[in-house]
Amino acid sequence: MKKLTLGYSPCPNDTFIFDAMVHGKVETEGIEFEVVLGDVEELNDKAFKQELDITKLSYHAMAFCLNDYQLLHSGSALGSGVGPLLIAKKELTIEQINAGTIAIPGKYTTANFLLSMAYPIAKNKQEVLFSEIEKMVLGGSVDAGLIIHENRFTYADKGLKKLMDLGDFWQKESGGLIPLGGIVIRRSFDTELQQKVNRIIRRSIEFAAKNPSSSREYVRQHAQEMDEGVTQKHINLYVNDYSTDLGEKGRAAVENLFSVAIEKNIIKEITHPIFVEK
Repeated sequence: MKKLTLGYSPCPNDTFIFDAMVHGKVETEGIEFEVVLGDVEELNDKAFKQELDITKLSYHAMAFCLNDYQLLHSGSALGSGVGPLLIAKKELTIEQINAGTIAIPGKYTTANFLLSMAYPIAKNKQEVLFSEIEKMVLGGSVDAGLIIHENRFTYADKGLKKLMDLGDFWQKESGGLIPLGGIVIRRSFDTELQQKVNRIIRRSIEFAAKNPSSSREYVRQHAQEMDEGVTQKHINLYVNDYSTDLGEKGRAAVENLFSVAIEKNIIKEITHPIFVEK
């Protein structure tokens, strides 16, 4: 039995995707997974340090890790209407946003990449755990917050206002899908092992889709928002056909994101193949 470390977030889309493979509900082809749960920016940092064999990674952070990791075709969060939201207690002008303090879920998150594109002058950013951003905005310690994950379903009920949907912004700018996060594996692993892991992840997603109640307890155990309706909305939004397999359209969206980032001097030219060989 070969053991590999596997990092992903405690968010419902990730626990839904990985439940079957880490709990022996599907064939893992002789691989055992040692799970490391972490916030998205924590996982980004672990990838920078090459601490994990396989991990969830923001697409923004991925651009800085492609010397060491390659992108798997299964497991991604990518699609339409899935982007981060910029929120505040009240409507703010562009000038107020640019001058204000914005809570962000991490420097290397795709959310911050999109914020930097939409508001390039806004530099006063405070990095905090994604689940604390709503509280900080409500408490007035920041002027605005960049929310991801379940919070997009809860902010309005707390009286907060949406200033911009950065997913919509990206789609208008690029005409394509928005890639948020993907699953990468060590580039040093041989192609056979990489493809094996990709098959297992796809198998796990397909099992979860056919047996939605099977992962419910594992998802609930780790969900930030305990309301089952919110949890299900989260899964429905972030787990889609592109999660099962990026396909040509998904891969093109990833390449486009990197291309725009290179053009704007946010990342350097990519010299390694992005995707695991199929």
